[in-house]
Amino acid sequence: MRAATAPHLPETRGWRHEPKWDGYRATAWRLDNGRAVIYSRHLRDLTAYFPDVAAHLEAWLPPGTVLDGELVSWNPQTGRTDFAALGRRITAGRGLGAEAAANPVHLVAFDCLAERGTVLLRRPLAERRQHLEQLLAGAPAALSLCAQTDDPDEARAWMADYAPAGIEGIVSKPAASVYTPGRAGWVKVKTRASVEALIGGVTGRLDHPSSLLLARYDARGGLRYVGRTHQLPAAVRAELDGLLLPADRQVWPVPLPARWAGDLTDPKPVPYVPVEPLVVVEVAADVAYEHGRWRHRLRALRVRPDLDPAVLPLWTLDAGSAA
Repeated sequence: MRAATAPHLPETRGWRHEPKWDGYRATAWRLDNGRAVIYSRHLRDLTAYFPDVAAHLEAWLPPGTVLDGELVSWNPQTGRTDFAALGRRITAGRGLGAEAAANPVHLVAFDCLAERGTVLLRRPLAERRQHLEQLLAGAPAALSLCAQTDDPDEARAWMADYAPAGIEGIVSKPAASVYTPGRAGWVKVKTRASVEALIGGVTGRLDHPSSLLLARYDARGGLRYVGRTHQLPAAVRAELDGLLLPADRQVWPVPLPARWAGDLTDPKPVPYVPVEPLVVVEVAADVAYEHGRWRHRLRALRVRPDLDPAVLPLWTLDAGSAA
């Protein structure tokens, strides 16, 4: 089941609110034969990459049980979730054992779809939650119960308090709702902050840009790529009219390498036009800032001709300093 993006939390009665985790959405199955299987939201079998989680599922869940949740890695050095650690599981190859030992992964469960062979999809969320709580009572930390509240004020406090730890926002669900796979019956509200960055390139034409490639200077004066915006609103495109100048020299590779762009759904190089880093733009960013870049696309809000590029924060690897 999916969640549609919303600007605000529902305020009416009858909703449950949960933290939105920055990880891999997954369903965890304990089959009738006792084996555990983990599937991605696109039905890719992830079991081989998360043998530690599968072992906990086999040791704890009764056969015929299916949970919905998020695979999450926690980095104690940064004090936040580590999305990149999940990706390293996929590419580790023979080093998977060492990677799993160094960076354990947890399943944060937020729904129970079946228990001991009984399918619960048509039961209301409030009832499924009771099954989930009973199943995970006393479970090891690797199988965690997702927090939940019916108080929107408490949920808003979570958005503020948990953002530095990598919690992306809140997912709100009607307590009486059934579980319909493929349907967007929930809503998600992402935690966003307004930040500024330089424009280092554009997709499309210089006089009619489609999206912006954003930059910040590092401590040595190097221009670092930090992210890409969504399609530009017409108002922002109009504000950029006449402000963008072609770059005198090429700083980043052209096209932009796929690993820089970070688009997991369409991983290919991005053609773009380099521009002189003279224009500051204000964007809305979420908490997914890792390894010196915003992983998700940013929303362009407005051009800031009143700001000198020299006053922007310097590029940093630390998410806590990115704003």
